[in-house]
Amino acid sequence: MTFDEKAKTWDDNPLFIERAKTIADEIRNFVKPAKTAEAFEYGCGTGLLSYFLQEDFANITLADTSKGMLEMLNTKIEKENIKNFHPLLLDLGTSEYKEKKFDVIFTSMAMHHVDDVSKVMHEFYEMLNPGGYLCIADLDKEDGSFHSHDPEFNGHFGFAKDVMEKHFTENGFTFLDYKTCLSIEKLFENNQKKTYPVFLMTGKK
Repeated sequence: MTFDEKAKTWDDNPLFIERAKTIADEIRNFVKPAKTAEAFEYGCGTGLLSYFLQEDFANITLADTSKGMLEMLNTKIEKENIKNFHPLLLDLGTSEYKEKKFDVIFTSMAMHHVDDVSKVMHEFYEMLNPGGYLCIADLDKEDGSFHSHDPEFNGHFGFAKDVMEKHFTENGFTFLDYKTCLSIEKLFENNQKKTYPVFLMTGKK
């Protein structure tokens, strides 16, 4: 199932909502953004993460490669009259963004879907103001079972801490912090449960 197809029921999953709220709290507590700050979310999906950060920033540009996800986001914006959300169809793996600079860039559970992580990290660096923060929440290195239900998945099996830290430093960022912020539990057909830690890594331009 594509993300365009998943979009219609994405917000119906209470686990996705709780995950977004937890990561939003972690970002807020670490970055302590000014109310005048400009933010950018990459791989925003239906905008759940930014939804819990909307009052912390003057404006948030929400980018995704899925038209279906952005359609659901636009519906949410119109329904709740959210003034400071600005959706954008964008793939930083193949494009650049030069419209404006940001004070904070954040992304959750998106980077393991990115083909060329270093290219996207470079774009993040170019998009940030000096002193700006990059916050990446994603899966710890896993055995490939997290997406075992999806035969079309061709991304990364999470990221080891040293690998992601290298992506930060090789693209100009100063590494600041790394922590496990939550865990995702999955139940497989054989009634076996597996737990997948999710990290939040933060760096500064």
